[in-house]
Amino acid sequence: MIATMELTINKAEQSKLKDISLENLPFGKYFTDHMLEADYENGEWKNVEIKPYQPLLLSPSLAALHYGQAIFEGIKAYKNADGEVFIFRPYDNYQRFNVSAERMQMPSVPEDIFIEGMKQLVALDKAWIPNQADHSLYIRPFMFSSDELIGVRPSDTYKFLNILSPTGPYYNAPMRIYVEEQYVRAVPGGIGYAKAAGNYGAAMYATAQAKKRGYDQVLWTDAFEHKYVQEIGTMNVIFIIGDKAVTPDLGAGTILAGVTRNSALTLLQEAGFTIEERSLSIDEIIDAFKSGLLHEVFGTGTAATISYIKELRYKDFVMNFDTDKWQTAPTIKKWLTDIREGRREDKYGWMVKV
Repeated sequence: MIATMELTINKAEQSKLKDISLENLPFGKYFTDHMLEADYENGEWKNVEIKPYQPLLLSPSLAALHYGQAIFEGIKAYKNADGEVFIFRPYDNYQRFNVSAERMQMPSVPEDIFIEGMKQLVALDKAWIPNQADHSLYIRPFMFSSDELIGVRPSDTYKFLNILSPTGPYYNAPMRIYVEEQYVRAVPGGIGYAKAAGNYGAAMYATAQAKKRGYDQVLWTDAFEHKYVQEIGTMNVIFIIGDKAVTPDLGAGTILAGVTRNSALTLLQEAGFTIEERSLSIDEIIDAFKSGLLHEVFGTGTAATISYIKELRYKDFVMNFDTDKWQTAPTIKKWLTDIREGRREDKYGWMVKV
């Protein structure tokens, strides 16, 4: 690996921004003027370059297309009232990225390429950061195997890229969630804790079936009893039960260690809740609902931030929630937003200035 990054910057001749409105943005549709690219060859990272956003020329025998060695992260950048640009907790995503890389037998990416490269890329395209509420610049670092060889083994070469996308809210309205008890997202010993592309591809069929029933996403359950809840589609999940915030623990390695999850739990503790990270069965959730102790259910994620859940269905039992009367999730969402946009003290050191 290179100890000190040698970064080449080739700027786009003109910006695409003049042709795009940053209002009412769909998630992940538009991309900024530049991207970062680096190659892993002969045991070291090289060719680190920021260049105009462009298609890649790939061989049909590319290893990633056949064997799925691909990982990614999701991060966001924001502007404060003074126009200063900050990235939310990028070092946490950097650490998780390399945890995923280790599990998928891929090389780790050095901090200077991941973090410093990201800062320079965001600085170059900071004009793309929307000023509207619930908008941000989504940052997508990813890596894939790039050997041009068909054979089941870790690749010798890899490509790391980072692209940026101005975006609005991922979910615009409270969600309806279907508790999945047939299909499985992850098992102990598997790759559920890694942010691997295959995890999301494997989840699409069950999600499509839930959408046919009128639901937005599925709440995954464990592989053995289909009883203990795990995570929701692209999000972790938190249940407000009495004066406790309860969320599935990370011990089994079946769910993602969400950065927004961690942030929300920190703020919930600050708000006076007792935090419980533990196994949580659907039976306990239903009992809490019936007894009036289940006050709120919400998802957390980089793309989704805090997403309210208005309906949770298990078999034929439906739990409905009046999200308009909620206090906890809206408060945590506001606190997170205010920290990110500079209106609330960043006492946890989450914001990294570009």
